[in-house]
Amino acid sequence: MNRLSDATSPYLLQHADNPVDWFEWGDEAFAEARRRDVPLLISVGYAACHWCHVMAHQSFEDERTAGMMNERFVCVKVDREERPDVDAVYMGATQAMTGHGGWPMTVFATPDGHPFYTGTYFPRAQFQRLLLSVGQAWQQDREAVVEQGAKIVEALADRAALPTGPLPTAATLTEAVRNLGAAFDAARGGFGDAPKFPPSMVLEFLLRHGTPEAMAMAGKTLDAMARGGMYDQLGGGFARYSVDGAWVVPHFEKMLYDNALLLRVYAHWWRATGDPLGKRIALETADWLLREMRTPEGGFASALDADSEGEEGKFYVWTPEQLTEVLGPDDGAWAAGLFEVTGTFEHGSSVLQLLTDPDPGSGSDGGGDDGARYARVREALLAAREARVRPGRDDKVVAAWNGLAIAALAETGVLFDRPDLLEAAIRAAELLDSLHVSANAAGARLVRTSRDGRAGGNTGVLEDYADVAEGFLALYGMTGDVRWFQRAGELLETVLAQFGDGDGGFFDTPADGERLFQRPQDPTDNATPSGQFAAAGALLTYAALTGSERHREAAGAALSPVSVLASRYARFAGWGLAVAEAALAGPVEVAVVGDPADPRTAELLKTALHAAPPGMALALGDPATPAAAEVPLLEARGLVDGGKPAAYVCRHFACRLPVTDPDALRAELAR
Repeated sequence: MNRLSDATSPYLLQHADNPVDWFEWGDEAFAEARRRDVPLLISVGYAACHWCHVMAHQSFEDERTAGMMNERFVCVKVDREERPDVDAVYMGATQAMTGHGGWPMTVFATPDGHPFYTGTYFPRAQFQRLLLSVGQAWQQDREAVVEQGAKIVEALADRAALPTGPLPTAATLTEAVRNLGAAFDAARGGFGDAPKFPPSMVLEFLLRHGTPEAMAMAGKTLDAMARGGMYDQLGGGFARYSVDGAWVVPHFEKMLYDNALLLRVYAHWWRATGDPLGKRIALETADWLLREMRTPEGGFASALDADSEGEEGKFYVWTPEQLTEVLGPDDGAWAAGLFEVTGTFEHGSSVLQLLTDPDPGSGSDGGGDDGARYARVREALLAAREARVRPGRDDKVVAAWNGLAIAALAETGVLFDRPDLLEAAIRAAELLDSLHVSANAAGARLVRTSRDGRAGGNTGVLEDYADVAEGFLALYGMTGDVRWFQRAGELLETVLAQFGDGDGGFFDTPADGERLFQRPQDPTDNATPSGQFAAAGALLTYAALTGSERHREAAGAALSPVSVLASRYARFAGWGLAVAEAALAGPVEVAVVGDPADPRTAELLKTALHAAPPGMALALGDPATPAAAEVPLLEARGLVDGGKPAAYVCRHFACRLPVTDPDALRAELAR
């Protein structure tokens, strides 16, 4: 076992028995490189990464290759999910030097951390040649290598300025929809061509925008993703992306962040349209989260691998013969047709699709109900699949992604009368609060990851603070428990104190955090909402609940890149556009006052959530309790008509008359 045997990261632990003398990222590795006067070889990946596994098997487990690495370099293994800041700065260098990026990422750097040669996956023979040539260059042409690293760092610094413009207007958002329309795949849904990633943040924006064009793009994409092979038709949950343009063949790893974001989007799609597919996918995804991703401590694991038994997707695919073996000849043949099992892959197996819903009014088995037949078949196949070798699970808890899951589960639990989902959100929040959040003289601070109830040593980045604050504010609105409102406020104070860039934007790392060769800052969305736009959303909601102009102004300043991105790169500004929709709507503030356990209060809360305008800020509390006084939106807004729970619809703390009837509340929100 090497130095990684004590790591908390499952990805690093996968490499703990390599013959490579790996270091974790940190001062010890840099000191060793300076002592030996050799370059750093920095390898960045994550536990569910297929090509990371391939390079590990080919090179890092190979004695000869490992010997070459150990002789010429100090080797550093980095989990990009634990250290997104390290990943960001070296990915910027890799993309600038090679024109593309990806994982595993391979970086050769000076002992000061300046990159001078980068790449991604290398086959063993090519990697061995590279090790020899880079080691030789370091020995024979050191000055040129060091100069190359310095030039790269300088060039990256020159490119680092954020795009800024005026605050987004209604015209900005209309232009963004036009920009998205130009890239929209009208035949198959989604934007652009293969590979297709779930455009979760863009879909949230389109649903909030609500015009016929926006709703058509959102609906087509949501329908296509849910019916294709990227969605697990048996167990629920979405794979990372589709390798083709029609959502058929997935890259099979399942990520917490994708499923948390999509759970919320599908629930919002159902809310906006009543489409039963939205409700089904939201609830199946939520059930998958609880069944397969919950940790014993109550948090949610990061990912499921793509591979099992050394083969990508083996756990999920079926042949017609396998269907018959489980279901018998009649149901097997019917299921093969229903799920499009026609040989997607060269060995005859297929991912499952469900391009049309079984008709409850027809009976292809003579029983009069294909809906019941589908349910029976699906249950039998899921049970049979459970006997297969499961993909590995990366069970570290990432604060930001758990914040996204908390928000999604809390809202879905109330929307669909599923108290178990709300309880799961509460348990995850309690884990974050007890293990990830701490307070010191510098304010509330977050640890990014934990595993097995043990906090990692990595400082939270901006997305952690913003997404956890978002989750806590959503949970407060669904439960009325004021501690979540208070915790969100504390985290947002740290955002303002530690992450601001002085020009209205935010860095991704805190001012008192580790100094890398560049301080990362990127307002554009990637697989998750950008830290800056996520912060803007949480700050805006908090401002709506408190009346704080300081938070409102900070949210507005953080949205300034949206005006530039909307007309050129709207696909990478979805969360900023969604927050801008909320800002232009007010956002609408709804104070629901009454005992949360009172069915009348619960009905008003559910009505508000069903009829929510874009980005609505929701406060819930019993005015008879001292805790309600902690939330300014609830102040002086009490029960009416002799003690009835009531809802107040407000903008900028100016409220219309309270209503006690759900229909009246629905009418107020429709205005």
